[in-house]
Amino acid sequence: MNKNKILVIDDEKSMLEFLSAMLTKDGFSVAVSDTGQEGVNMFKKTHFDLVITDIKMPEISGIDVLKSIRSYDTNAVVLMITAYASVDTAIEAMKLGAFDYITKPFEIENIRVIIRKALQQRELLDENINLKEQLKSEYDFKNIIGNSTPIKDVFDKVRKISRTDATVLLYGETGTGKELFARAIHHNSPRKSEPFISIDCGALTETLLESELFGHVKGAFTGAIEHKKGLFEAADGGTIFLDEVGVASPQIQTKLLRVLQEHEIKQVGGNKSIKVDVRIIAATNTDLEQQIKDGKFREDLFYRLSVIPIVLPPLRERIDDIPLLVSHFLKKYTRKAGSKIKKMSPEVMQILMKYNWPGNIRELENVVERAVVLEEGDTIAIENLPDKLREQEIEIDEKRFIAEGLKNTVEQTERNIILKAFEECAENQYQTAKKLKVSRQNLQYKLKKYRIIE
Repeated sequence: MNKNKILVIDDEKSMLEFLSAMLTKDGFSVAVSDTGQEGVNMFKKTHFDLVITDIKMPEISGIDVLKSIRSYDTNAVVLMITAYASVDTAIEAMKLGAFDYITKPFEIENIRVIIRKALQQRELLDENINLKEQLKSEYDFKNIIGNSTPIKDVFDKVRKISRTDATVLLYGETGTGKELFARAIHHNSPRKSEPFISIDCGALTETLLESELFGHVKGAFTGAIEHKKGLFEAADGGTIFLDEVGVASPQIQTKLLRVLQEHEIKQVGGNKSIKVDVRIIAATNTDLEQQIKDGKFREDLFYRLSVIPIVLPPLRERIDDIPLLVSHFLKKYTRKAGSKIKKMSPEVMQILMKYNWPGNIRELENVVERAVVLEEGDTIAIENLPDKLREQEIEIDEKRFIAEGLKNTVEQTERNIILKAFEECAENQYQTAKKLKVSRQNLQYKLKKYRIIE
């Protein structure tokens, strides 16, 4: 059954009864009012997905009802009821924010179609509101995981620059979260309600990248069969994130410099200058200063981009954050998979803390997701880690073996085996000796030697 709530406002009792009966039969929850003021008061007290109001009513007209409701909730969806003679008034109502109007006399199926469209509009508005709230929450700085000194320093800097319009250049290895920080900067800035558009400059050829960024006119090149708006125009008022800007060609670099200096672009094949108001956040995992020396990157563009340079530390420099990140990813993927996994085993966490993480946070997330998929118990075990992590642990053990010497390592291994067998046999020496296939006297000697018994 449909749970949408609809408010009907009309001073004609017969119309209220008709619409109420029809909408109730169709499965809606219906409330009615025979005066405009009462209807407005009801709307302010209760959430309604749709309001249907007559235009001609005594004391407070439908137009006044529309104005009051829309001033209280700018996302309210309102349908107007009018006679043929008052269509001009209905059009005026649409200019004031009404979704549509229904003319009297009307056909039931026509009403149903219009109501269905109006409710779809309500759903889209709700989805948009929820998405904005989700984005706001997702890119709140509190939700970027990290408590180590290196990442705290980044947080402090990013919070300060988010409130400004300064151009930002993010340095960081692959997987350090450059786009995540770029989105956080945007969603905590005055431009947060405007578009955030991201593009990887290294993923496209020069021709395609130029067309994507700046757009093109019809006939600019083979295949340009129609006019195309570029990403800078699409991001007008908002933020554009240029990932891997260091690979941009000299021609693209020249055009980017013009955007930064003149705040305008020219489409490929076009002569007209188009003004744009866009904040640029760029990112790179290469040494741009070295590229300048090598003649591969414009020095003037570099200084325009790096008004605020921010270096994102690699994961190996923020080891203290690994348990926090693991906990976050574990919750994320166990929830997604409907898994009962509660934790990583101590041995697994030890391996994760020792690993060098060349792929940084992205690699750690992939490792946790993989482990969650493979683990059948409630604790992630070593066998569910990728081979390279387990092999690393073997290499570490081999180095420890050499460093400590053969004798100590063998003795430690022997003690562990005896202790495990002794515990499994409930500390029964006869059963333990039998399990280990040694004499009871030999076992007693070893138990005392390793201080397992007094």
